[in-house]
Amino acid sequence: MESVALSRIGLAGLAVMGQNLALNIAEKGFPISVYNRTTSKVDETLDRASDEGKLPVAGQYSPRDFVLSIQRPRSVIILVKAGAPVDQTISALSEYMEPGDCIIDGGNEWYQNTERRIVEAEKKGLLYLGMGVSGGEEGARNGPSLMPGGSFTAYNNVKDILEKVAAQVEDGPCVTYIGEGGSGNFVKMVHNGIEYGDMQLISEAYDVLKNVGGLSNDELADIFTEWNRGELESFLVEITSDIFRVKDDYGDGELVDKILDKTGMKGTGKWTVQQAAELSVAAPTIAASLDCRYLSGLKDERENAAKVLEEAGLKEDLSSASRGVDKKRLIDDVRQALYASKICSYAQGMNLLRAKSLEKGWDLNLGEMARIWKGGCIIRAVFLDRIKKAYQRNPNLASLVVDPDFAKEMVQRQAAWRRVVGLAISAGISTPGMCASLAYFDTYRRARLPANLVQAQRDLFGAHTYERTDRPGAYHTEWAKLARKSH
Repeated sequence: MESVALSRIGLAGLAVMGQNLALNIAEKGFPISVYNRTTSKVDETLDRASDEGKLPVAGQYSPRDFVLSIQRPRSVIILVKAGAPVDQTISALSEYMEPGDCIIDGGNEWYQNTERRIVEAEKKGLLYLGMGVSGGEEGARNGPSLMPGGSFTAYNNVKDILEKVAAQVEDGPCVTYIGEGGSGNFVKMVHNGIEYGDMQLISEAYDVLKNVGGLSNDELADIFTEWNRGELESFLVEITSDIFRVKDDYGDGELVDKILDKTGMKGTGKWTVQQAAELSVAAPTIAASLDCRYLSGLKDERENAAKVLEEAGLKEDLSSASRGVDKKRLIDDVRQALYASKICSYAQGMNLLRAKSLEKGWDLNLGEMARIWKGGCIIRAVFLDRIKKAYQRNPNLASLVVDPDFAKEMVQRQAAWRRVVGLAISAGISTPGMCASLAYFDTYRRARLPANLVQAQRDLFGAHTYERTDRPGAYHTEWAKLARKSH
């Protein structure tokens, strides 16, 4: 093998994401070896490499040939389905790898699986990175956001490649060393949780504008295009405007209206909500978006409920809700409500990252997380730059809601936010994400909550004790006895 020029890096797993990332690496001038168990995928990748500019891609057809075709210390990216397929691929490749070589898993993996694999790899003298990759198929080809965590040595071995391959923004490439252990996977998981929240909030904005405002798809396309020129400028707002413009091939009107209203999911949103619960971090916007995906799946039950409740006398009269609505004001109110709700969703995600970082000793740099999400990834948005600056100003910021700049914006937008939520509730249109964000804001900003009553209840039935506001110590009261005396 030594007589043949060796590749700088290898990639195993040639579904579309794998192919696109391999071609991106090759296009940046790094010769790459590729391998896939189904050999037709290797040929397909080589054809694309030839068609897309005679790129330096070498196809290999066995694990041994693949590993031996890469220069030492070898770095191998694997992009296969999370779980058992990753373990199988590692097992097949590591047989031919040597101490100091590195495996980089680029899938959406549960962070604890990565931590287990780091330990297993160490036993063989191998280095390991769990790397979140965001941006979908297009990002993989043209510049994704990359979140590598694990061995710092392994990161330094491929840093030059990752920095060229990642999306580029004005303050650098959208990649950074995240931290030790499974931190890269965890950060990607929270990114996906925030993405769930973002998509839910946008769908609610659409629902209110369409069903209360009576807006057509053409008008919605124009509104989202307009919003994408201001504070809401982001990948998700941009693609939403495109979606409203696509006509249906099979009939009249736009395709969006013919799509079945059942949302799929892969599991990262669920993991985010579970982790928030484990860490006692409130993430109501992300949780609401997950609940909505579950409810959307009950299509038959929802259709039946609509019939049963209509027979029971429930009238869905959207026309009366939209009567007398000032369209122009509604559009502006929804814009403000969407923005304020998004700040709360990102605040929840960042607080979850901070809590996990403290638990695991990862020392995550939240400003840097916001920076690498500015390009390439699904949640890329212009206001991430301001989130980055908020954490640069104050790395110990308790919440984005209390950053002076964001606090001002929340206060300026709260009247519009409340109008939208109130209007939706009176029209019978569910806006769980916006409601959850507003409730989060209203709960967080109140110096005193009714939790005093809950503590009294817990003390009454379980003698759990309570603290007082006016003196130190733990107290228990014989509530039932005293209540009977006072009758």
